[in-house]
Amino acid sequence: MNQQPTLLDVRSAVDRGDWQRAIELLDEFDPNGTESDSLELRAQAHYGGGDFEASIAAWEALYELQLTRGDEVEAARAAVMLAMFLMIDTGLMAPVRGWTRRAERLLEQHPDTPPHALVATVRTYERFMSGDTVGAREQSALAIELGTRLGVPPAVVIGRVAAARLTIFEGRVVEGLEQLDEIATLLMSGEVDALTSGMMYCELICAARGLALHDRAMEWTDVMERWRHGAAFGGLNGRCRVHRAEMFRISGPCDRAEEEALLACEELRPWMRREFGWPLVELGNIRLRKGDLDGAETAFLAAHERTWSAQPGLALLRLAQGEAAAAATMIAEEIAHPFELPWKERPPLSELRLAPLLAAQAEIASATGHAETAATAAARLASIADTYPSQSLRAEALLAQARSALLIHDLESCKSAATNAAAVWAEIGAPFDAAVARTVLAQARLLDGNSGGARMEWLAARAVFLEFGAHGWVDRCNQALAPTAVAVPPSGHAPSAATFRCTGDVRDISLGSQRVTVHDMKGLRYIERLLAEPGREFHALDLVAVEQRSTGGATASAADVGIDDDGSLGAAGIPMLDDRAREAYRRRLAEVEDDIDEASLMNDPIRRELAERDRDYLMLELRRAVGLGGATRTTGGNAERARTAVTRSIRYALARLAEHHPVAARHLEQHLRTGTYCSYQPDPVAPIDWQL
Repeated sequence: MNQQPTLLDVRSAVDRGDWQRAIELLDEFDPNGTESDSLELRAQAHYGGGDFEASIAAWEALYELQLTRGDEVEAARAAVMLAMFLMIDTGLMAPVRGWTRRAERLLEQHPDTPPHALVATVRTYERFMSGDTVGAREQSALAIELGTRLGVPPAVVIGRVAAARLTIFEGRVVEGLEQLDEIATLLMSGEVDALTSGMMYCELICAARGLALHDRAMEWTDVMERWRHGAAFGGLNGRCRVHRAEMFRISGPCDRAEEEALLACEELRPWMRREFGWPLVELGNIRLRKGDLDGAETAFLAAHERTWSAQPGLALLRLAQGEAAAAATMIAEEIAHPFELPWKERPPLSELRLAPLLAAQAEIASATGHAETAATAAARLASIADTYPSQSLRAEALLAQARSALLIHDLESCKSAATNAAAVWAEIGAPFDAAVARTVLAQARLLDGNSGGARMEWLAARAVFLEFGAHGWVDRCNQALAPTAVAVPPSGHAPSAATFRCTGDVRDISLGSQRVTVHDMKGLRYIERLLAEPGREFHALDLVAVEQRSTGGATASAADVGIDDDGSLGAAGIPMLDDRAREAYRRRLAEVEDDIDEASLMNDPIRRELAERDRDYLMLELRRAVGLGGATRTTGGNAERARTAVTRSIRYALARLAEHHPVAARHLEQHLRTGTYCSYQPDPVAPIDWQL
């Protein structure tokens, strides 16, 4: 006979992170949700298990239960926890304010209690993310004071992190970073609960990323990565992946960065709402660096549809697509009217958020020949770098100065600034950016009549781009080198013939003096198709179709399969929003309308505008989730799954090949392009004739 589970059994399952078992026990112990302790455990279990809406529903049920019982303090606690989780995962400030106000009203007649400290904590970040530095500073001080006095450690830690970040935004960078270092030490001690630790690790990385302190961001990302394997739950794993993708976008390789970004999108899909634009934009930035322009556009436009700014990536994409005028207009508008995002990485608090936009504007102005615009962008970027000392910001400012100087043919200034920018980026482990600076230096040397020096810079940059996986930039270097390729013979001339021939289930591969026989596999068959037509681009779906035909499988083509609207891994046939999520969205719409009404009564136009954006986002999501006749829409996903499958198969095949023929594997890694469209781009200096 099975023994009836107890609350202790449920709590034990939650404590060890066995979320599904905890939910099963709760369904037996308190299926109707009549016990306050079981409802809170249910909220925790669903959150840990990845069901955000079920977690929110449990907190709402606990709030109603405590109201019915007349326990205002506990009802306020449930309300403020609701606000906390909505703020962490939705980025919708109007519902956050609504639930926080409910908690405040319930606590009005009570002396200071732990929920008072939690209210101050939520208010701190609601004000911080909304751009109110004065309000955020006041609330952070209150959270620290109440948390210390009432014994609420999360309020103290969160309040301290917010205070440190505000100190940085006030221009006292060294002081603020010292405060964050102290908090990092506290988090590593294990004295802080898992949820607070995860959120604050993420905050430390966001602070470093906002300052473009890549070395410190990488250090804290590594710490969070080690921590998350034993402690992270909910959306924290996905957030950590986004940060890792950001780091690989800086340090390389691009394929690893894209893999992390795709996995982050997959993991964060159930968690994030509007803020899902963050991993999408990161995915777009990575694909742009790779030279996968179609994939970058898919990701950027999906972020834009979620009312998330895709700039400056989208403007730089337009530049890469040859639409320089459109790129210049886009970036100018974004700088003049920056999108007010409730985002903790770049909150609307200072000119720091303009730094990436100004760097992009300088690049676009350089391409379009607008010397005055380039000079203005460079000057503003230099001012930001002076206010917020950072090696990377300094390098960005130097490169912008180099681009500006190049336009007015001040070649000495250009060479000096570009050389220094490349040196700084090399020092902090940003090889891609250092190589970009080298391309500007090459242009200056060429204009100065030093074609040999220019060629050296192009060759050095190309080598970095090849290793990094930035194939679009490799093509630019090849174009620059092409006119002088015959006149200056390359060193280490590659062989002119090689073999990549399959017989049965084995493949004969030779390059140079080495010849090996390996077992054939899917990734090698993809590579063979690309080698057969050098330079031709194949859609990933077409590669899958050809390979499936060769092995007797089902076929598909790019023409009859849709692409996921978010550019990430998708599961065909999965509802975009289930019934429970749609109902939750409708409830939040009502909360947003209340916030709009209150903002109007208080004559607060900024708050009203932010709330109206929340309303527009929720309405868009509901429309996107419902098709003709009210039918629920589902995701597609075949094209994106094909892209991912082909890339992983090729990467796996090359890794196996490297064990037997490292020279051939290295050559193929450098000259294969993967993404929505895949190709083999032969070396224009030393092409290889592959025998298939």
